[in-house]
Amino acid sequence: MVNIPQHQSNQPGREQAMIPHPDSFMENYKAAGKLEGRIALITGGDSGIGRAVAIAYAKEGADVAIVYLEEDDDAQITAGKIADEGRQCLTIRGDIREKAFCESVVKKVVEKFGKLNILVNNAAEQHPQKNLEDITEEQLQHTFATNIFAPIFMTQAALPYLEKGDVIINTASITAYQGHEMLIDYSATKGAMVTFTRSLSQSLVDKGIRVNAVAPGPIWTPLIPSTFSAPQVMTFGDDSPMSRPGQPDEVAPSFVFLACSDSSYMTGQVLHPNGGSVING
Repeated sequence: MVNIPQHQSNQPGREQAMIPHPDSFMENYKAAGKLEGRIALITGGDSGIGRAVAIAYAKEGADVAIVYLEEDDDAQITAGKIADEGRQCLTIRGDIREKAFCESVVKKVVEKFGKLNILVNNAAEQHPQKNLEDITEEQLQHTFATNIFAPIFMTQAALPYLEKGDVIINTASITAYQGHEMLIDYSATKGAMVTFTRSLSQSLVDKGIRVNAVAPGPIWTPLIPSTFSAPQVMTFGDDSPMSRPGQPDEVAPSFVFLACSDSSYMTGQVLHPNGGSVING
């Protein structure tokens, strides 16, 4: 349970400023070399779920590129943890809402590592509003640009380099299935992410490229104190069946499973690490 009131004024937020810090270093994770020789690109990889996924991939033998908006300190901490595992980390700072930037990201990854095998579209933003009428045109455009346009841009840029056996993993959300009264536009983008995942999986199945998604429930990441008020943060996750928020370390194994050959007979599917909420889909 998160019971310390706190708020950050800028999204997507900084992990170093959170109290308590999320569990995102995968310290108790037991690796088995499932991603040896693979190259992964993770958007929003500096903190939260993205950080835990990046570190888990490194533990499994992958070299990793992480994309982030402006959180240099968080990104360097993540890169350091990846280096501790004996793997390489490429950090790329910039705005994924710009198609040209997405193209430059993939180009940098391929120039650095020679290939790309795993694309994780994870970065997102959310802005609560009490009423639909309160969602401004600017907010609507920003939320859709970050949460669904950017993953499409990044995937378009990556596809020429992906081959049979490579994978795309998208971060959806429990809100795609349950909705959220104060996150209407965010929930809509996550619903679009689910449909994007299913449609793209059908488009790429003959090429042997698998496309799946993970739909987390309430997870203690920087997006939470940078989204909600201090009183709301105090009770975040209490309404889940487990009566607590999840940790990034509890979500990352789903991304490992979908990235490796253990999930070779899965495409177009969604995993649900959400604290016990029953989701049909």
